[in-house]
Amino acid sequence: MSQKVRLYTDGSCLGNPGRGGWAALLVLGEHEKLLSGAAYDTTNNRMELLAAVKGLAALKRHTKVEVWTDSQYVRRGMIEWLPGWVRNNWRNSQKKPVKNQDLWQMLVAEADKHEIEWHWVKGHSGHVENERVDEAARLAAEKLSE
Repeated sequence: MSQKVRLYTDGSCLGNPGRGGWAALLVLGEHEKLLSGAAYDTTNNRMELLAAVKGLAALKRHTKVEVWTDSQYVRRGMIEWLPGWVRNNWRNSQKKPVKNQDLWQMLVAEADKHEIEWHWVKGHSGHVENERVDEAARLAAEKLSE
């Protein structure tokens, strides 16, 4: 049986909108890879989505993945809201365009390459990997001002 990759993601925003950072930690057995990046004039939700996109994009072949996020926006979007958005031509239940559609579509494209289980972890609760990606995302955003 093949091991599952664990992917921990987080986004941060200094102001909303403001300077934002994202981080993704890929873990397979003893191996880890931490990715991060930042953007100006963004939102926390965009950074949360980008963390998941970039983490999944780093996987070079079809993989079984457990994605751990403290963002209900990302998790619920992928497992609850997405079918309705697609069925309604990327309109939400209020018939308005889905926010961050560009990133949602990128995330769907990356997710379709893998077998994914989406999990939620409470943020700022002492979960080791979540704290690591939280710090990396915040540091990425802070570096934009330097």
